[in-house]
Amino acid sequence: MSRAKLPVPPPRTHRIVYAAAARLLSYPDEELLGQLDLLEAAAGEVGAAQAFAPTLAHLRSMPMMELQGWHVQEFDLSRRHALHLTYWTDGDTRRRGEVLAAIKQTYRDSGLVVDLDGELPDYLPMVLEFAATGAPALGVGLLNTYRASLELLRLGLEQDDLPHAGVVRAICDTLGGPSPASRAEVQELLGGTPTEYVGLEPFSLRS
Repeated sequence: MSRAKLPVPPPRTHRIVYAAAARLLSYPDEELLGQLDLLEAAAGEVGAAQAFAPTLAHLRSMPMMELQGWHVQEFDLSRRHALHLTYWTDGDTRRRGEVLAAIKQTYRDSGLVVDLDGELPDYLPMVLEFAATGAPALGVGLLNTYRASLELLRLGLEQDDLPHAGVVRAICDTLGGPSPASRAEVQELLGGTPTEYVGLEPFSLRS
C-alpha cells in the first residue's frame, strides 16, 4: 500500500512569512509589541517589508487598550474579516463541525501536541504557526486547502482599507498563482465547484 503524498514543505522564506504573519494577525499584547522590531527585520529579510509595513505602523500607532479594542471590532465582531478559515465556506452549519474535525486530525497526524488554547483549529494564526514551525508540509497543505478563504479575507481587508491586508496578501503570494480580484474569480479558483460562502450571507462584498 502506497502512502499518500504529502505537500512539499515550504521554503524557509515562506516559513518566515507565516511565522511573522501569525504574530501580526494575533490579538495584540505586550509580547507582540515587544517583537515588532524583530518582525520588521524578518519581513525585510524575505522581501515582505512593504507588505508588512502598514500593520507594523498600526501596532505602533496607539495604546494597547485601543489596539485590542480595534482588533476585537475588526476581527472578532466583523464577519467581513473573520480569521477562522472554515467560516468563509461553511459558516455556522453542521458541515463545519466535520471540517474542523478534519483539521484537528491533520494536527494529530503531525505527531505534535498542538495546544489550541481555547481557539478553534482553523484559527488562521494557529494554522500559520503550524506551517511555520510545526509540520510545514501539512501546514502549507491546510493553507492551500483554504486558499479561497484566505483570498476572501484578503478582499475584505483590501476593500475596507485595513492595514492587515498586506499581511494576508503576502501569505497568498506564497501559495503560487495570481490572487483573484473578485469573489467571482475566487469561484474560478475552486474550479467552478458550487460554493455558497455561508459566512458571507449576512452581507455582500463590494466589488
